[in-house]
Amino acid sequence: MTWNANDIPDQSGRVAVVTGANGGLGLASAKALAGKGAHVVMAARNQAKASDAHAEILAAHPDASLEIVELDLGSLASVEAAANRILADHDRLDILMCNAGVMALPQSTTEDGFDMQFGINVLGHWALVGRLLPLIVSTPDARIVTLSSTAQHLGRAIDPDDPHKRDGYDPWQMYGQTKLAMRHFAEGLQEQFDRAGVPAKALSAQPGLTNSDLQTTTQTHGGAGPIGSISEKWAKAAGMSTDRGALSQLRAATDPDAPGGGFYGPLFVTNGPPVRKPLIRPGGAGAIQSLWEVAERETGVAVDVAAALAD
Repeated sequence: MTWNANDIPDQSGRVAVVTGANGGLGLASAKALAGKGAHVVMAARNQAKASDAHAEILAAHPDASLEIVELDLGSLASVEAAANRILADHDRLDILMCNAGVMALPQSTTEDGFDMQFGINVLGHWALVGRLLPLIVSTPDARIVTLSSTAQHLGRAIDPDDPHKRDGYDPWQMYGQTKLAMRHFAEGLQEQFDRAGVPAKALSAQPGLTNSDLQTTTQTHGGAGPIGSISEKWAKAAGMSTDRGALSQLRAATDPDAPGGGFYGPLFVTNGPPVRKPLIRPGGAGAIQSLWEVAERETGVAVDVAAALAD
C-alpha cells in the first residue's frame, strides 16, 4: 500500500507554517495541509507570488484557513519580524516545514554577509526555528520538518573555520553541504527533544526529482554549469509533479507513525511513493556539534530546547 495525500490525517485545529509556500513544493504542501483543515501560515519572500498561491489554494479549497507572512530567509531582520508576528498571532505551532531553498547559485552573499545558499537554506531556517522554539515545545506533538536532497551526498560536515566555503567555492558542493546540514539539523533537534522529554519530533525529507521552479531558478541565476542545464531538462522530462514530490515532506509532517529523527524520500530514490529511508550517512556527533557551533555564532540565535522550555 502506497502513502498519498489521502492518508494525511485530519488537521483541523492545527497550525502549520510552511516556508516558501508561494510556489513549488511549498505551495503543494500548503495546499495539501489546508485541504485537510490546518490553518496554514504561508511564509514567503515574494508577496506577489504568495498572493497568487493564496488564490490558487482557495480555488481548490474554498474553506481553507490561510494567512501570508512575509519572510526573507536571506535576512535575519526579516526572520525575526516574521517569527515575532507568528508568536503574537498564534498560541500553538503544530508543524514547521522548513521547505524554502535555493540550489547551486553562483557565489554571492545575503544582506548579513552569509553565503547565499548557506544563509537561505540553513541559517535563515535555523534562526526561524530558534525564535519559534518556545511555541513549538509548548504545542503537544509538534513537528519540525527540514528539507534535504540526494545532493546531501555531495556535502561534508560544516567546517567551522570556513562555513561559507569562501576558499574554493563550488556551487554544487555548497548546495550539498546545506542539504546535509539540514538533515543534521533534524537529527540534532531530535536528540534535544529526547533529552528534554519533549514529545515533539524533528524529521527530514528529500523530494526526489520534481519538476518545480527550483531548477529553472538555478539556471536563471547562472553558475550551475552543465549540471544545472542537465538537471533542468531531466526534471522537466522525468520529474514528478510538485504534488507528488511534496509527499515525502507531508508524510514526515503528518504520518502518526513517523518516528522522530526519521528521514523520508521516494521509494526509488528520485521517483515513487514516500517511504522511510535509511540514514546512509547518519550525522556524527562532531558534524552536529559543528552545525550548532557555526549557526549560533553566525546568527546570534540559539536553538536550545531546554532553554525554550524555561521561557
